Amino acid sequence: MCWSAVAANKGVAEVPVLIGVVAGVVGFLLFVVLPLSFRIVQQYERGVQFRLGRVIAVREPGLRLIIPIVDVLKRVSMRIVTLPIQAQTIITRDNVTVDISAVAYYRVVDATKSVVAIENVVSAINQIAQTTLRKIVGQHALDEILAETDRINAAIREILDTTTEEWGVVVTLVELKDIQLPESMKRAMARQAEAEREKRAKIIAAEGEALAAAALGEASDTMMAHPLALQLRNLQTLMEIAVDKNSTVIFPAPLMSTIQELGAFLAKEGAVAEKLAAASTG
Repeated sequence: MCWSAVAANKGVAEVPVLIGVVAGVVGFLLFVVLPLSFRIVQQYERGVQFRLGRVIAVREPGLRLIIPIVDVLKRVSMRIVTLPIQAQTIITRDNVTVDISAVAYYRVVDATKSVVAIENVVSAINQIAQTTLRKIVGQHALDEILAETDRINAAIREILDTTTEEWGVVVTLVELKDIQLPESMKRAMARQAEAEREKRAKIIAAEGEALAAAALGEASDTMMAHPLALQLRNLQTLMEIAVDKNSTVIFPAPLMSTIQELGAFLAKEGAVAEKLAAASTG
């Protein structure tokens, strides 16, 4: 009787302890394990879920439930990423050293490949972009690099697309951002541009002289057909000279001969008039 009573009392005493343990376990699950079971995937992300090291699913945006310790959720941004490509010292096909920097834009299209196929997709794209930039630019001459940047950009993007396709990444755009030339090359290009402008100026002046000569030829033909036109032109020239109030005026020889001819004509007309007057009076 005594031993049974003691055992009963001991069992009753252990019940609160057992309840406390259960409450502690439940509290641990509620406050520690349960928060670790929820993950939030943003609208611009996708979640790659691993269970015991194996990919089991790609989670869409929203609140997602995982098993702590057993599951791991890797979030991958699906937005377009801007990747500056640092300046590269490149020797062109015509042996000119230039420093060229660029910028690339890419985005992840396959979240699973971007996590499983490559360890660091950003670093990988940066390295492959630098080597591709050096390779493509080195195949062109300096004039082609300056004049055909669109074609070079397209060639670089095509190579990057082919390489990054296995990583679940698409390169949307590549642009050459800055082209630094040596100072000697800048001076040479400045001289070339100046010579080109002088050539164009001389060509334009020569074309103007040719047009003026053609116009003068037409004018001379017209004056040959109408001699008085030349005299009118001479008179107009004298009027223009008189505006400047010059004290000395040089008359062209044709004008002097015209004045003489005009004087002879007037004298002849005067003689005829006198004969007519004498005849009428007689």
